[in-house]
Amino acid sequence: RNGFSFGTKMYMLGKSAEKSSELIRSLHPYLEEISRTTNLSTFLGIRSGLKAIIVDKSDSCIDLKVSSEIGTQIPLVAGAHGKAFLSMLSEENNKEILGSIELKPFTPFSCLDKTMYLEMIKEVWEKGFATDKEEYIEGLRAMAIPLYINRERLQIAIWIVGLKSQLKEEHINSYSKLLREIAQRIQSKFSF
Repeated sequence: RNGFSFGTKMYMLGKSAEKSSELIRSLHPYLEEISRTTNLSTFLGIRSGLKAIIVDKSDSCIDLKVSSEIGTQIPLVAGAHGKAFLSMLSEENNKEILGSIELKPFTPFSCLDKTMYLEMIKEVWEKGFATDKEEYIEGLRAMAIPLYINRERLQIAIWIVGLKSQLKEEHINSYSKLLREIAQRIQSKFSF
């Protein structure tokens, strides 16, 4: 026989990618709703090792906005998204991850103390959402929420990002309520 054929592993990989693409398409309207409500750019990301990868987004409709390309990889321990992803793991796993890396000073506001970083993750466990107050990029703030959906080995989160003048302290309560409510809708729809 001439040529080659795909094996079982390649077939399974293709099926897995198809399911992930379907999930991403299904979640896009939620990103748009969050972006419309907050006037902030909204991102959907997955965890891949020590990185977060943006797999979808809904840019803010206002002229001055924060944007990033789909496919962008961000360090896991840089900002709200990382705390959201790490909150999905056990304390033991978090200690193992933090023990294997060095916390980097992305800005003067970055947390460099691993014990304090673990406390920030515990706060996400308690509150259900994570914040980034200029910890990754100076002048930008973010909020993130982990999504607990029934997908084996898939960690997924949604986060919003804006200038510090757009994501003020007074917005945290209403935006966290919105993020938790949307996460609940997503989880009830996709946790089967």
